[in-house]
Parts: sequence; structure tokens; C-alpha cells
Amino acid sequence: MLPLEGIMVVAVEQAVAAPFCSTRLADAGATVIKVERPEGDFARDYDANIKGQSSYFVWLNRGKKSVCIDLATDQGRGQLERLIAGADIFLQNLKPGALEKLGFARERLRRDYPKLICCSISGYGDSGPYAQRKAYDLLIQAESGLCSVTGGAEAASRVGISVVDISTGATAHAAVLEALFARSRTGQGCDIRVSMFDVMADWMSVPLINTEHGKPPPRMGLSHPLIAPYGAFRSSDGKDILISIQSERERKVFCAVVLEQPKLPEDPRFATIEDRVRNRAATDSVVAKVFGALSRTELIARLDKAEIAYGEVNSSADLATHPHLRRIEVETPGGRVAMPAPGPIVIGEARSYQAVPKLGADTTSILQAAEPRIAKRQSS
Repeated sequence: MLPLEGIMVVAVEQAVAAPFCSTRLADAGATVIKVERPEGDFARDYDANIKGQSSYFVWLNRGKKSVCIDLATDQGRGQLERLIAGADIFLQNLKPGALEKLGFARERLRRDYPKLICCSISGYGDSGPYAQRKAYDLLIQAESGLCSVTGGAEAASRVGISVVDISTGATAHAAVLEALFARSRTGQGCDIRVSMFDVMADWMSVPLINTEHGKPPPRMGLSHPLIAPYGAFRSSDGKDILISIQSERERKVFCAVVLEQPKLPEDPRFATIEDRVRNRAATDSVVAKVFGALSRTELIARLDKAEIAYGEVNSSADLATHPHLRRIEVETPGGRVAMPAPGPIVIGEARSYQAVPKLGADTTSILQAAEPRIAKRQSS
């Protein structure tokens, strides 16, 4: 039995953040009812790269039931009300104020359904000067300062994945699980509100704290602003290998085994981590010279022998053939699709991953089942 079997989630969701949260709940056995507008979640049309389907939608909507409801109509709002009445969790990421205009103020839902866990995802929260702003992943990357610490010295850069949406969805997922645990003890639901800006501001704590103490971190590409040597160096056959030296003990072993320069730690330019950061150009030059004279295979052999942490700078094409990549396969309306497996592995628990739904495929069956579920919930 999966841990969330018997839990019903109603998700009025679109794009990435909320679907990331709900697909993880579905993976754990929850019944996730994805409420879509008649034209569908707009993420269905982000691209058509996966057998004619959106890559984002295929990734983030496995295991859900798709129900088309027109919330602009009285009938549609009544249908959503009946679904919420039988739900354990109500997840939504509509624009600020939209839920209230439709008659689903969270305060009213909490009053009418005291066991319901409400989770709302927004760009900037419900109050404050930016509360009504539209917010998308890259906009929050820029607004939160993330872009200012990403990229090289020449220009700021975006993170190459939807890191704000994903981190917000993961934060919402953790908060919902906490709320389910609390409800098991108190019998009461709660009202959770997660903003993309708050999540990314939290993740920006180290750059912010350093800045407020007079040490703003520079953009350094694949180097680390506070540690050296820590960065990517190219082998003689053109492979970039990123190394990380975390302690003085590791540095001495690195110098002796990898660089074959055991006396190097005695050089006053490299005596402490502060010295190496201050003399980063010289530090990196020593490493680059040795790496540039050795092949990838030779370097990896030395790094493994010295037990130095390293990683090859791979492309997404390299990831596709990576020996550590775990995959799952999921049915979609366009056919079976392989994708990376979710991170958690629970020993002894077999997980299966259900299909990505066709738009509106479950509307009739879910709405017909709503009334019996409400009756059962009210009698429990």
C-alpha cells in the first residue's frame, strides 16, 4: 500500500509549480483530480517535442485524473464545490484574487470543510506591494537576485531549468505532507500559502547574508566564490572536469597525488583557503597546467586514487547515457515515454507510475463519483 492511498487531492493548477507538487502526491498513491479549463492547462501547449506532446506536461502530470470544468459558469463552480467537499487537499495556483472572485475564498473553505488542507501557490503572496504582479519562473529568478549570482563575470544568466517553479512545488509538497501529519493528530486541516519569491529569497540566504556583511559574491561561472581550487579545468583531450577541494587535508593529498607537487602547500600564496581565493588566478593556473597535460582517463584515475570529489561537465546528451541515470516509463496519450525517475527510493516498496491523462478523460467518471464520496466523508 502506498502512503497516500485514500487521500484525494483537487488541484486547480497550471504550468509547473503546483503540478510538480501534485504529481509527487500522485506518485505516493493519492488520487489527484486535475481540474482544467475547457481548453486545458496551457502547459499542454508549451511545446510538442514528446510524441506531439508538451515535455513539461508529460513530466509533471502522470498519475492524475483530468476533469474539464468551466469555472466561469454556475454549473462549473457547483461541480468544483462538490469535488472540494470530498477532498483532503485543495491545491491551486490561480492568479491572486481569482479564487475569491469565483466564490472559493480560502477562509470560507476552511470554515465549511474544517478537515481540508488548502495550499495556494502564488508569485509574491497575498499582500505587499508586488502581490498583484504576474510572476513566472524567469521573472522571479531575476527579481530575487538569483540571476545576479548565476553566469560568468561578463553577464548575469538564468538557471537553465525552471528552478523557481520546481523549488516552489517542492516546498508546497513538503508543507502539505506536514499538514497531513498534523491533521492525523488534531483532525484539523489548514491554510498553506507559498510564494515563489519567498521560496527563492530563502534559497538566496547565503548570497544575501554575505552581501549584507560587505562581501557580495561575484559571478564566477563554474568556480566557487569562497573556495579555491573549486572549478572546472580542461583535460588534454578537451573534457572539462570540475573539482572541489573542501579541506586542508584534501588539498595536501590533491597536490601530492593529482598535481604531483607535494611541496605546493608550503607556498605562502596557497597556505590557507583565504590565500588561495585571494590568489585565485595563480591557484587555478597551477591546476590548469597539470590538467591540460593529462587526458580525461589519466585525470580521473588520479582523482579516484586521491579520493578527490569531482564531476565531469556533461551535456543533457551525456546525461541521456549516464551510467547512474535511473528511468521510469509512463503511458501518455501519444505513447509510452521514458523519463528520469523521481529521487526518493523507498527500500522494499515497489512504485508504479500511472499514465498522463488526456484532456478531460475523467470528467464524467469523477463528477459522477463525487456525491457518494461527499456522503462518505460527512459520515466519517
